[in-house]
Amino acid sequence: MSRWTGWAVRHPHRAAAAKAVLAAALLFLVAFEGIALATQPSRPHAVVLATGVLVCLCAVPYAWLPLPARAAAAVAVSWTASGVLMTGQHPTVVWGMGEDIALLVLLSAVLTRSPDRTAALLGPALAVAIVAVPLRDLNPGWFTALFCVLLVVVGTYSLLLRGHATQRLRDMAAVRSAERLELARELHDLVAHHITGIAVQAQAARFTALSGPDAAATFQRIETSASEALGAMRRLVRILRESGEAETEPVAGLPEVRALTEEFARTGPPVALYIEKGMETWIPGEVAAGVHRVVRESLTNIRKHAADATAVRIGVRGVPAGVELRIADDGKHAALLAENARGGGFGLVGLAERAKAMGGRLTAGPAPEGGWQVTALFPVDRGTPTDD
Repeated sequence: MSRWTGWAVRHPHRAAAAKAVLAAALLFLVAFEGIALATQPSRPHAVVLATGVLVCLCAVPYAWLPLPARAAAAVAVSWTASGVLMTGQHPTVVWGMGEDIALLVLLSAVLTRSPDRTAALLGPALAVAIVAVPLRDLNPGWFTALFCVLLVVVGTYSLLLRGHATQRLRDMAAVRSAERLELARELHDLVAHHITGIAVQAQAARFTALSGPDAAATFQRIETSASEALGAMRRLVRILRESGEAETEPVAGLPEVRALTEEFARTGPPVALYIEKGMETWIPGEVAAGVHRVVRESLTNIRKHAADATAVRIGVRGVPAGVELRIADDGKHAALLAENARGGGFGLVGLAERAKAMGGRLTAGPAPEGGWQVTALFPVDRGTPTDD
């Protein structure tokens, strides 16, 4: 989803108003040209007027007509008009400013939002159409120079935006990959703990609780299976990780969440923390680690972007679908600052990827009562209690 599409979905009324303003501005330029040149009506002026209206309509975004189709139609119409006017009797003055500005709008949209192949085909075609419009005049003069400069400026700026967007997509992919590798490490540490316990208990039982040859053979198979599973998992995680990059460390959980909030409250606004009683007995280790990561990132964002916050509320409770985490602050400028920060930061992107990888979800946005709120849901099967 492009940035324009995402903004249009979130603000449909503003998007409709923006389309109307764009269409009105372009058509106003075409109408102004038509009125200004009405003193000397001719077939070339009629061709330019009709072409300008059609190209301006192509420049307005429509939900039912994709950008490549609109740009291709505008190129076809503009090239046809330029060919007709240049091969026939060359008019003295035909202008075409509205048409050229509409073509610049399409060029910017194509270069910033279209796939590589589409941009490589339509970009040069639109550039040729933009240069050709002023050349329809018998004495193009400053008109040609003006739109050549605008073409260079708009094209360069659009390509810079495209490069920035491409780099951001690469950064987001890297963040998602890093978060998945971190999740793999934590799962390794947790599952390795349980499988190692199985192997140790099976070894002890084989030597201390033999009641017959079958029992010894059974325990031997348990030990072998557990050892093989542990080895296979270690090989898998070793492949996922970059060699020698991350060392195994204890996985944070709910006790670390309490310590984290206490440390934050010492230098920041007070934190009201609620953790459902008895949750430590049934919450899986990977879910507790996910809760800790979300709390840590959210408190970091509050410290960076909501300096005016006077209170923070954190709640962790069990729901039918699993574990729900809510973090909210009352910062007056938290929503705006967090929205701006999200354009350049990737913390929430990684956390959303972690929640998605675990089958849950994470959302962030302005809270109904003001401030900013982060909500995460991690699925948990309450029917199978976990043992740490």
